[in-house]
Amino acid sequence: MYKVLLVEDEKMIRKGLAYNFDWIGCECTIVGEAGNGEEGVEMIRSLNPDIVVTDVGMPIKNGIQMLEETMEAYGYEAIILSVYDEFHYAKAAMHLGVAEYLIKPLEYEQLKKALEKAKAQCRMKQHFSDAETKTREALERDVFDFKIVLPEQSYSPRTRVMVTYIRDNYQKKISINDLIEPLQTSATYLNQLFKKETGFPFNDFLNRYRIQMAIQKLKEDDCKIYNVAVECGFKEYKYFINVFKKYTGILPSAFVAYYQKKRRFIMDEMTEKKKRESSQEISCGAARWLRISWKAVTWREEKG
Repeated sequence: MYKVLLVEDEKMIRKGLAYNFDWIGCECTIVGEAGNGEEGVEMIRSLNPDIVVTDVGMPIKNGIQMLEETMEAYGYEAIILSVYDEFHYAKAAMHLGVAEYLIKPLEYEQLKKALEKAKAQCRMKQHFSDAETKTREALERDVFDFKIVLPEQSYSPRTRVMVTYIRDNYQKKISINDLIEPLQTSATYLNQLFKKETGFPFNDFLNRYRIQMAIQKLKEDDCKIYNVAVECGFKEYKYFINVFKKYTGILPSAFVAYYQKKRRFIMDEMTEKKKRESSQEISCGAARWLRISWKAVTWREEKG
């Protein structure tokens, strides 16, 4: 059920909306009612609604002011109710990205359609939020364990050869069959040995290493996902996408978007820090100049 907050200063209209409209049939439930924009702000903060249905012209704080103060921070969808002589608010409402702007007297069929639109936008936001969460979780849990792809002293000589072969030739089309003759044993035995000592079948280990290398390349500026796929041994782009998602839980494009966003954030933080430091230096310099100037003036007065 989608949580809906009603914000309307005319009690009769507000109660009529709350009790005469089929909210349950629209997969919605009224979680609160507010009589003005100020109350609306408080209830948005405390109830965190999915959808806010609000009047525009209200005392203390109007609907537009309430939306400007809370909409971006709390990420809800808004449906505005207005009358013809308040239509000059429409431009501001559209700028805020409200789901719908309805004119009073309200027809319930219009409200039903507006709710469907608002719910669709809620679902879209949730989809993007889930994708971003998956990206962040994948990065935070560090699924790309570098230790699994490095030869360990505990490995047998044959397994070390196989791991080294993967590391040195992952860009090419390789298989465990390439090692049958050099290691003088069967592919079945090699794969059993490899899985026993590394925990992964040969091909699984190979793909993990390729994805690990792809991750490093995708962090670079101006990287092209298709080129990265080829450089990491994936000749078919679609297969690379599927393998990448299998091991990371996200698409390569989502990974790139996350790192670009993260890089911009870091750069912005560094820029702001430099600005603050520069401002402090200027302030300190000005203060030193004032102290020196004052000393000079005092010295001249004393001298005189």
